[in-house]
Amino acid sequence: MKNQELNTRRAQATPRGVGVMCDFYAVRAENATLWDAEGREYIDFAGGIAVLNTGHLHPKVQAAVAAQLQQFTHTAYQIVPYEGYVALAERINALAPIDGPAKTAFFTTGAEAVENAVKIARSYTGRSGVIAFGGAFHGRTLLGMALTGKVAPYKLSFGPMPAEIFHAPFPGADVTVAESIKALEMLFKTDIDPKRVAAIILEPVQGEGGFNVAPPELMRELRRVCDEHGILLIADEVQTGFARTGKLFAMQHHDVKPDLMTIAKSLGGGMPISGVVGRAEVMDGPAPGGLGGTYAGNALSVAAALAVLDVIEEEKLCERSARLGEQLMGRLDSVRKEVPGIADVRGLGSMVAVELVDADGKPDAEAVKRVQARAMQQGLILLSCGVYGNVLRFLYPLTIPDAQFARALDILADALKG
Repeated sequence: MKNQELNTRRAQATPRGVGVMCDFYAVRAENATLWDAEGREYIDFAGGIAVLNTGHLHPKVQAAVAAQLQQFTHTAYQIVPYEGYVALAERINALAPIDGPAKTAFFTTGAEAVENAVKIARSYTGRSGVIAFGGAFHGRTLLGMALTGKVAPYKLSFGPMPAEIFHAPFPGADVTVAESIKALEMLFKTDIDPKRVAAIILEPVQGEGGFNVAPPELMRELRRVCDEHGILLIADEVQTGFARTGKLFAMQHHDVKPDLMTIAKSLGGGMPISGVVGRAEVMDGPAPGGLGGTYAGNALSVAAALAVLDVIEEEKLCERSARLGEQLMGRLDSVRKEVPGIADVRGLGSMVAVELVDADGKPDAEAVKRVQARAMQQGLILLSCGVYGNVLRFLYPLTIPDAQFARALDILADALKG
């Protein structure tokens, strides 16, 4: 079946609201390489949107899922439990940067993890308000949309958002940490009593918002504000987790710890799984039956996740993430000297982005599209992000071979130079 035939079928069978970036169809993948329905080969710098830190079909992940397939695929953990779920929770509890004893519950998607983190925070505190940040992305569910700090395309035409969700500006080129905290504290004066706020949620590095890295001072100030008012701090590590930033979790770059963390994406190595890990007393806030889901912590996904943690440790992917990210940022800084439209190169570990602007210094989403198209013609898949769509982000597997990574950087440099 040819790509064009498949595109015709897709247009007839699926709704336009499910936006699709590529006009070709995957038939096979291995590590950092994809092959389409017509045999063309691509270097994958999208990673299924940060899901494939351990690459497509890592042999150990593949073997773990295959072994689980010989035992059972599904029981619903809250009906008939299984040891793998418990073992994975124990490992996450030991690894997560949480103060004191931790507990973990597993779900299926990142949005589901965010929803449950808010449920847990509300149950534990007895409060209802939640504060997020401009530029944030927390999912496409109704609550996820409300928490997300970007209107198009996520909130367009979907009606009123849930109540008692507020946004503060995230620090960046035009906003200092002091200004961000001042705006947060102004919310307490103009919109909601801090004693009604259950949680403040943020991504340690904003994903969809443009790979904006949270400054250490912001985390310290948020921890101070939360402690002062009895508010829980939720770190959304759905995209940042599992070695992407050069550490297992991005919060390990900071000297403060969250009360709750959401995890997903690369935890499953391509299998759908998410979770919430947090302080044990907080996690025990909801009554039995208040948390769960039919597919939550599915046995196949749990098996994959246990293998992913092994791979990250055995192949030293945190260290490799830091090294690859350093190489990428160095190359981008070099290209920046020849491309005046590059306004910023930023990132943490291998969570790296480049921001493009026009001659007047305004966000240039069209330039991003042109770079993506030029790269795609040479077999490199790139993703965009940012509130204005003018940022390129790079989410290659951390297992990508050195020679292939070097080739990808050559293509990227060529595409940026135009």
